[in-house]
Amino acid sequence: MAWLVTEGRVLASCESATDRQARRRGLLGRDGIEGALVLPKCRWVHTLGMRFAVDVAYLDRTGVVVKTVHMRRHRVGAPVWRARSVVEAQEGAFGRWGLRVGDVVELRE
Repeated sequence: MAWLVTEGRVLASCESATDRQARRRGLLGRDGIEGALVLPKCRWVHTLGMRFAVDVAYLDRTGVVVKTVHMRRHRVGAPVWRARSVVEAQEGAFGRWGLRVGDVVELRE
């Protein structure tokens, strides 16, 4: 199991969508997620066909959060050109975790 960590503080457990099939599927077909999904090498996401709204954090190459957005269902996000990866979590998760722009996020095994 992997963990999403910032400033030595564990935010949540997480999954990483590293292969093509996992990236394509993302959170589709789920009714929610208990943690987060990390999408490496990603600059934009959509919620077309999703069953729930998500919080999305765009990370630069060093793991700094450059943008966060709340995406309702059936939306297409705009690309964030500085982003190199994306973290998706259930709506309201970032508020509970205290995650915001400028935080440095890392994935720990």
